[in-house]
Amino acid sequence: MSTFWSWYITLLTVGTLLALFWLIFATRKSEVHKNPTEQTMGHSFDGIEEYDNPLPKWWFMLFIGTIIFSIGYLVLYPGLGNWKGLLPGYEGGWTQEKQWEREVAKADEAYGPIFAKYAAMPLEEVAKDEQALKMGGRMFATYCSVCHGSDAKGAVGFPNLADNHWRWGSAPSDIKTSILNGRMGVMPAWAAVIGEEGVQDIAAYVRKDLAGLPLPADNSYNQEKGAAIYAANCLACHGAEGKGMAILGAPDLTSPAGWIYGSSLVQLQQTIRHGRNGQMPAQDQYLGNDKVHLLAAYVMSLSQSKSDSATK
Repeated sequence: MSTFWSWYITLLTVGTLLALFWLIFATRKSEVHKNPTEQTMGHSFDGIEEYDNPLPKWWFMLFIGTIIFSIGYLVLYPGLGNWKGLLPGYEGGWTQEKQWEREVAKADEAYGPIFAKYAAMPLEEVAKDEQALKMGGRMFATYCSVCHGSDAKGAVGFPNLADNHWRWGSAPSDIKTSILNGRMGVMPAWAAVIGEEGVQDIAAYVRKDLAGLPLPADNSYNQEKGAAIYAANCLACHGAEGKGMAILGAPDLTSPAGWIYGSSLVQLQQTIRHGRNGQMPAQDQYLGNDKVHLLAAYVMSLSQSKSDSATK
């Protein structure tokens, strides 16, 4: 901020406080009436008249206290142009960023050793520790529930973390990598390549032949053509049997429970026609390895009791 604007703000602020201080005393009645009086101000609004009595003393002192508080605040904190404030412990003056950094450092000092203890343990062991799971559950509610839901069962476009369908792999290291580094899943749009008829034929093939789901009784889809289109365009990512590839994040097409964009024929056609783009944001820069380790253990625990297996 330039010197001119710094002084402009300072003088304007200080002048306002002085004007308020003068206004309070200038409008306060002299203590002529020791007791409440019935004398009025001589005007009336809708039949309501105003008594000519001074402000109660406690009210007057409250105004004075507010001004004193304002002066103290402006001495300690920035508020007068380029003035940095005298609050101790903040080199170069207080800022909200420095306040946040100070609170984070204090929290890391108190809880860092706890996170470090669990980070040194294998994920499988952490996933069985009751205290660790409580901590992981609180972090999940803070950082993950907005997408995956408070019950971790996901929504359209966001995977269910409480089942055993792991698109990027179910190994502890895979789960931790997904949280730590994030994931980017891209399903290209195929309508321009295979045409609308091709979209419908391949959707019918995937739903009926690979996933084992029924088709409408009056359908006219050509599943043989759909199989040929699949072999020419989809096999490279989803595999010959449609089991998917964890390294690419390609879902298992034989397990519709893991299709995060829906398993209906219309939804399947939409996915093939226009493609899908999904991103799991990396949490490394926000949480760090130790906290992600705890969070990954909690996510693991959500599906440990499930007996079915597939890919998420």
